[in-house]
Amino acid sequence: MHQRVVLASNNAGKLREFSALLAPLAMTVIAQGELGVPEAPEPHPTFVENALAKARHAASLTGLPALADDSGLCVRALNGAPGVYSARYAQLAGGEKSDAANNAHLLKTLALHADRRAYFYCALAYVRSADDPQPLLADGRWDGEIVAAPRGAHGFGYDPLFFVPQYQLTAAELDVVVKNQISHRTQALKQLLLKLANEA
Repeated sequence: MHQRVVLASNNAGKLREFSALLAPLAMTVIAQGELGVPEAPEPHPTFVENALAKARHAASLTGLPALADDSGLCVRALNGAPGVYSARYAQLAGGEKSDAANNAHLLKTLALHADRRAYFYCALAYVRSADDPQPLLADGRWDGEIVAAPRGAHGFGYDPLFFVPQYQLTAAELDVVVKNQISHRTQALKQLLLKLANEA
């Protein structure tokens, strides 16, 4: 089975992760930007609604099956923030839209809180077509803590701040192979692949 799947994202980090995870299944992942698909709005308050909206948007404009994830960092002391606004966290506070700005804003916001527990959450949506009445949905969660300053050069987003107790390293210090075995996206994708296998 060799299949082209459009990834409803232009995030280079996500494209690398999904390409690596789906390569063994002979699925070629193509970023939506390569096919001229603009980013979809993400107006919804939940990860799963945003993921499904992005997948349907990409499928409708390409005619291909589409995979979308909506993922983010949820910090307990901040009542789950930044949550669905993870990518625009600093921008919503008047700053710029960048990983560095988001990390700095998170550290500033969390400075007075002793509870540093957090988790990455991923909702995945796969649609065979834009109007697929039975989209495949999956999710994953990766628990950790927020460190006081960025550490590590791998990964993207909040990875330099996300400490993984099991390894005593941040997600940005983890070997990429290790990260791809335990991350929230991997957990969600394993669920999704089981559902896809059941359809074969």
